[in-house]
Amino acid sequence: MKSWWVPVLEVEGMCCQAGGGGEGRGESRTGGFVAQDEVCGHRPRFKLQAWSGLQTEKSAGSSAANSTVGVADGVGGWRDYGVDPSQFSGTLMRTCERLVKEGRFVPSNPVGILTTSYCELLQNKVPLLGSSTACIVVLDRTSHRLHTANLGDSGFLVVRGGEVVHRSDEQQHYFNTPFQLSIAPPEAEGVVLSDSPDAADSTSFDVQLGDIILTATDGLFDNMPDYMILQELKKLKNSNYESIQQTARSIAEQAHELAYDPTYMSPFAQFACDNGLNVRGGKPDDITVLLSIVAEYTD
Repeated sequence: MKSWWVPVLEVEGMCCQAGGGGEGRGESRTGGFVAQDEVCGHRPRFKLQAWSGLQTEKSAGSSAANSTVGVADGVGGWRDYGVDPSQFSGTLMRTCERLVKEGRFVPSNPVGILTTSYCELLQNKVPLLGSSTACIVVLDRTSHRLHTANLGDSGFLVVRGGEVVHRSDEQQHYFNTPFQLSIAPPEAEGVVLSDSPDAADSTSFDVQLGDIILTATDGLFDNMPDYMILQELKKLKNSNYESIQQTARSIAEQAHELAYDPTYMSPFAQFACDNGLNVRGGKPDDITVLLSIVAEYTD
């Protein structure tokens, strides 16, 4: 599966311009959303332009708007039990997106978005079985602060002047077993690994105009080290739509290519070696990349 999106939203004050890229094989279990918040009765003027590139098979979900972005990565092991892992991650992200658009969140508390969304899934009359990691990034346009919540091994980078100035911390119980939200059948409760949304790592960071925010699933970070990602981001010469789209797409495609290189010493392979495993090569996986630039709205 290939999919990429380039949503752009301009609002008063500071905003993000975002583009997305994705690579996968077969049915993707990753999902992303980009959503505009309208809170406390404040309805900013905005202009929305979006393109949808090639999108085949099933996507876990993406929509155009911005100031809040998120990605989720469904646990593929559920396929062994006849469960489509993309349904859980996709529904989780679509619920987060709806909550943001309805203003049912506090910008400084992205964990709250994740918590409320997960609780809605738990309350479904028909249980939606599955597990997923998740990463939510919120730009508070008034304070110019970036608030984040990351559960598991998806994550984000903030790049300024060609260097990573802020990033998420990966959460693992043990090798290749990330923190995750789960809903299991009654007979498997207590057996299936499940973490609370409150376990998500939360950060706040002051952003500046021109900062690049990259949010992605582990399929990117397992296959591309920081220096490779930064090399691709240097090709982003401006913040126009086409440039953002091309850069996000290029990053996702390069990660996809490296994932199937059997001789490449990937970050995942290095991590495996650090844990006493003799592993080499990339890690085939679904890949979702959301690329954002902090920009100032002008009439």
